[in-house]
Amino acid sequence: MGDPGLIRTYSARVSNLEREPREIRCAAERGAGGELLEGRAVPLGGPRAMSVSRTLPGAHRRMIGAWCFLDAYGPEVAAMRVPPHPHTGLQTVTWLLAGEVLHRDSLGSLQPVRPGRLNLMTAGRGISHSEESAEATLHGVQLWVALPEEHRAGPPAFEHHAELPVLEGAGFAATVVLGSLGGAVSPATVHTPLTGAEIAVDGTGEVPLDPGFEYGLLLLDGEVEGLARGPLAYLPPGRDGLRLSGRGRVLLVGGAPFGEEIVMWWNFVGRSHDEIAAFRKEWAEGEGFGVVEGFDGDPLPAPVLPGVRLKPRGRVR
Repeated sequence: MGDPGLIRTYSARVSNLEREPREIRCAAERGAGGELLEGRAVPLGGPRAMSVSRTLPGAHRRMIGAWCFLDAYGPEVAAMRVPPHPHTGLQTVTWLLAGEVLHRDSLGSLQPVRPGRLNLMTAGRGISHSEESAEATLHGVQLWVALPEEHRAGPPAFEHHAELPVLEGAGFAATVVLGSLGGAVSPATVHTPLTGAEIAVDGTGEVPLDPGFEYGLLLLDGEVEGLARGPLAYLPPGRDGLRLSGRGRVLLVGGAPFGEEIVMWWNFVGRSHDEIAAFRKEWAEGEGFGVVEGFDGDPLPAPVLPGVRLKPRGRVR
């Protein structure tokens, strides 16, 4: 993504820092799938900011399982500085292929994350956090998982997992980041049936799938047959295996189709316009999200709400 020798200040990772965030709409189910979800370039954090490719939410498909947000970035030389900002109703997943990022949150967590290790933050009823790094090559993905009704107002939590299970087969080795894959189960907490895995492809093999899940497949690096850098390939439910051939790394996300309607705006996942407006008001007034200690700077201000009411939507248009 651009000249690797150009140093940029990357001021967004597990946050949506768009200055004018749009309502993220979802509507009724349409068609069987098989589509490519083209990413849109989103510059984050100012004129010298790094650009990310956002494939979820997409123009037609807004979620895959409970996965509701996916940004891919790098490899690019960058210095990250993400001011404290809030989240509700979701889990944030930090997964790096290159670089190191320091996480701070309002629970008092202070945790660097490195490639192959998982930072998982559960916002529940409300949490705030910041992230920073020195100038270095950064390459990774940021993802959100929507929490179901029975868990979305629960207590916030943070987990770091340095050891994750690896499912090995002919031609591949899959690190199971979240949920399960082929009998390998991540130790990270999930609240809906999920799969999140980084698959190293070296040759030809077939990765086992759950036929009740829908999946998304993103090429991270290298060359894998049938995949190009950029778009997220959507696979509808019904498959019990996925043939991969080549040499490279692939991100696999999936889960049982999420049946609830949600409202996504800025860094909040809620169920109604009034709820989102209340979250925004609490953050603006310094209430409800705790304090991130140790960050040298002011918290991120909340954008202005749009002039129309936000509506809860389903997972596809």
